[in-house]
Amino acid sequence: MKRKIFPALLLLSLIISTVSCVSGLKFKKVQDESRHFMDERDTYKADNITLEMANKELKARLEELQNESDIIAEELSEISKERDEAINEKAELLSRYNDLEKAHEELIRGNVQETQKLLGELQAARADLEQKENILRQLEANLDSKRAALDELNYELEERNKRLIELEKILNTQKMIAEDLKNKVSNALFNFENNGLTVSQRDGKVYVSLEEKLLFRSGSWDIDANGRDALRQLAGVLERNPDIQVIIEGHTDNVPYKPGNSQLADNWDLSVKRATTVIRVLLESSAINPKRLTASGRGEFFPVDERNTADARQRNRRTEIILTPDLSELYDLINKY
Repeated sequence: MKRKIFPALLLLSLIISTVSCVSGLKFKKVQDESRHFMDERDTYKADNITLEMANKELKARLEELQNESDIIAEELSEISKERDEAINEKAELLSRYNDLEKAHEELIRGNVQETQKLLGELQAARADLEQKENILRQLEANLDSKRAALDELNYELEERNKRLIELEKILNTQKMIAEDLKNKVSNALFNFENNGLTVSQRDGKVYVSLEEKLLFRSGSWDIDANGRDALRQLAGVLERNPDIQVIIEGHTDNVPYKPGNSQLADNWDLSVKRATTVIRVLLESSAINPKRLTASGRGEFFPVDERNTADARQRNRRTEIILTPDLSELYDLINKY
């Protein structure tokens, strides 16, 4: 009896030792995958921040142009006031000049000294009138210059307004496209949601996340019938929306993959193999252009849950299908200016 118990205990000890080594290696791979996933997330956030900054810069420039326009309008009002005052002064001087000239004609036969005095006043009035006329011409020229500057600023302001309206329209359109796409995907995959599949929208993209249990057996890249059905439903939506770009990301947990006699070396290979298998299923039952599809293996380096628990590892074993609407129109508008 003792001889039979001893081999069993020896076998149990070997199994426990093997599992402990495997867990340590998987944990390191998950940490590396997490850092990689965060880098890519930051890239997507940077793209979104670039669009938001472009919109903020346009609004700031619009406000700056509006302030400049108000300043020029005030200057234009002051110049117009000065011009009107000069016109009135000119009229008064002209009236005075006429009175003096009339008085001069009446007194031309009178006292010579008085006549010379009147002539001096007449010449001074004439010089003053010429000076006012010169000032008036300068004010008119300055007024024309300010009007031209104001017209130019108003034109630039209108163009900025048009661009801002167009940019906001395209941004709203892109948001509506992403929301509509999410609704279409959710409706098509309604029977699978909350059963290993979730659909979410963030950063202008739609994320379809499928847990391992919906598609694969542990350590395998063969998709079962239920998973194929879900992918065919999604393929129908993608086929009807040809402008959507698709990235398939395979993710594993942090438990090291045991290659054995398999053709795969580690979790990297497994995640890539699962991503390419998903692409083949999407293509086999649809007319989707393969150029729209990208396969990406993330291994264990981008976990959604970094805890070292069985539940966290189950959540991290997933396949994410990222749907990106066409943003070329928005980028063309930004580059245009």
